[in-house]
Amino acid sequence: MNHFGKYGSNKEIPGIKNAKSIYWNLTPSQLIEDTIKKNQGVFTDKGSLLIETGEFTGRSPKDRFIVCDNITENTVWWGDVNIKFSEENFNKLLEKVNTYLIDKDIYSRDVFACADKSHQLKVRVTTEFTWSNLFANNMFIRPNTEDLKNFTPDWNIICVPGFLADPNLDGTRQHNFAILNFSQKIILIGGTGYTGEIKKSVFSILNYILPQERNVLSMHCSANIGNDGDTAIFFGLSGTGKTTLSSDPNRRLIGDDEHGWSENGVFNFEGGCYAKTIDLDENKEPQIFNAIKWGSLLENVTLFDGTSTPDYTNSSITENTRVSYPIEHIDNFQPNSIGGNPKNIFFLTADAFGVLPPISKLTKEQAMYHFMSGYTAKVAGTEMGITEPTTTFSACFGKAFLPLHPAKYAKLLGEKLEGVNVWLVNTGWTGGSYGVGSRMKLPHTRSMITAALNGELDNVEYTTLPIFNLSIPTTCPNVPNEILNPKSTWSNPNEWESVAQNLAQQFIKNFQQFESETSLEIKEAGPKLEVEI
Repeated sequence: MNHFGKYGSNKEIPGIKNAKSIYWNLTPSQLIEDTIKKNQGVFTDKGSLLIETGEFTGRSPKDRFIVCDNITENTVWWGDVNIKFSEENFNKLLEKVNTYLIDKDIYSRDVFACADKSHQLKVRVTTEFTWSNLFANNMFIRPNTEDLKNFTPDWNIICVPGFLADPNLDGTRQHNFAILNFSQKIILIGGTGYTGEIKKSVFSILNYILPQERNVLSMHCSANIGNDGDTAIFFGLSGTGKTTLSSDPNRRLIGDDEHGWSENGVFNFEGGCYAKTIDLDENKEPQIFNAIKWGSLLENVTLFDGTSTPDYTNSSITENTRVSYPIEHIDNFQPNSIGGNPKNIFFLTADAFGVLPPISKLTKEQAMYHFMSGYTAKVAGTEMGITEPTTTFSACFGKAFLPLHPAKYAKLLGEKLEGVNVWLVNTGWTGGSYGVGSRMKLPHTRSMITAALNGELDNVEYTTLPIFNLSIPTTCPNVPNEILNPKSTWSNPNEWESVAQNLAQQFIKNFQQFESETSLEIKEAGPKLEVEI
């Protein structure tokens, strides 16, 4: 087996022994050139590389498994999120992957996860495709030459999109899979080219290691920092605006998706950004738009006919069009990707029912309630089969990536909330539900967040929203007063009441799963149905 490129003293890839050639730590230029030569990608007019991920254009949560062994059996939150996989089947599958790679070139690179060096993880990412390796270079923290000299990985990722499992023989659900093995410290991904599986698998292992072993809160959030050093974090599910709202020209970006919160403050897990590009607009999101240049990797975006110009409005391949780029592509990024303890926390929700206010201030107990609820809504067109607004509750705004029970993360958050302002921000609909009302205007949402960050909402008058008992500011700079109370934006307030009661019922039903692990004070902080309007 030949080795090409730069590498350190340790050159082992567990389970992979017979690959034709291994190319180590190739530069982005080399990876891009190889992708073009193999006709697996094209250049856009901005110099970014454009590829298609194939059959899968998003994650496949039902095909993510964790090996059940003496480490995980009694610690993992087993169920529909964390699905058991046997050690025997994992070992057989790894051997099959080794056989599959016998006559193939593979690409391996060494990277870090976690900007805080006291919690840093060394990860070796080995991929079948060069563009998958470019994604790893973009998304993780890039070691320098000195770091690579004695690099021995803590974890290994092996990603082989071309290998298809046999469910009848291999114990998988279908031919694609992403399997986490905490004993062997291997992540095995196959049958899917969607690069997000790589990123989210690392997030999942950090969500196990940091809270369980180091008492560090791992978070599905973006974060930024102001000129005076004040840190803000933004929780939210995909499509709620984490990346967009944290990319603030007046603040430095710590990171756009995954962070830890230790006793020393907030730190990014990653070295890059993975932004949605559907309907990307240069005027509305200039930082993301301008970050798409040489070295960036566009996924499943189409080009205008006869040109090399991306058409970000085209969703013919998928609604989930994406771009990955190193965080340095953002003009005002935080160089060390570390901030202090946050002064403000924003829970972002895209409420498609038009019930929740554009911004409201939460008590500590309400913050805990809404953190564990993790509410947003999906609208028609975002996923197959969805024809009307659908509620989504994802514990801690990241249920799909939580190996531990949500109460573990909620407890850690609760311990840190003293002296922190927590805001619930609706980036969804106003004046009615989806199809009747309109989407919140991004400039208004930005103004409300800016006002919260600047302390301009600290001393204004507040009013209480019925049913949800949320405190709403009656005024906010650069925002029309009439949009601050959602009930008043509906042409028929009684109709708002009916929709609000229905949404409250869904909140209450969802929270029942947490009641045995939650205090009465937190439960009582949720919405109430017996409210006189």
